[in-house]
Amino acid sequence: MTSPTASDALLIVDLQYDFMPGGALAVADGDAVVPVANRVARRFANVVLTQDWHPPGHVSFAAAHAGRKPFETVTLDYGDQVLWPEHCVQQSAGAALHRDLDVPHAQLVVRKGYHAHTDSYSAFVEADRRTRTGLAGYLRERGVHRVFLLGLATDFCIAWSAVDARAAGFEAVVIEDGCRAIDNAGSLAAAWLQMEGAGVRRVTSGVF
Repeated sequence: MTSPTASDALLIVDLQYDFMPGGALAVADGDAVVPVANRVARRFANVVLTQDWHPPGHVSFAAAHAGRKPFETVTLDYGDQVLWPEHCVQQSAGAALHRDLDVPHAQLVVRKGYHAHTDSYSAFVEADRRTRTGLAGYLRERGVHRVFLLGLATDFCIAWSAVDARAAGFEAVVIEDGCRAIDNAGSLAAAWLQMEGAGVRRVTSGVF
């Protein structure tokens, strides 16, 4: 069993309607993560939420690239970019956090992907690998040494956030049954390999 302490934080990633079944970029069974998040969050004093928050016409949207379709890849100034359906547009219903997410003691919401010309999967560093969100500094100021992660989707925002947490000097632990994946063209297996190579641990919510 794991008993979170004041040096632990829970990062709940992108539990928004556009990632839920029926959403613009639906993750299969994504709504099953919400009750896991609610239960686990009660064990943590430090909780941070993330929220995908794109302006209209964001560079990651396939619709912003003539002749391109969702899930194709293009090369942008900062590297390869998967093109997505339009999703989590600022102030849209799809960008809202799930109404059943019950974490009133969460202290911070990190919005990401709000720069029109840069995507951001990670809660720590945007896709250009230079622009930092400030989350690492916030966690250090709070005395956090270990970050647990759950949410959507395992192979993108969870994986990038976990690897970047390690790069920032934190221990990182993914709560596997508190995540669901897109799994596009083998992306889930590749993400786990990357996370394991970075020293990210995985557990299930049963340890809490």
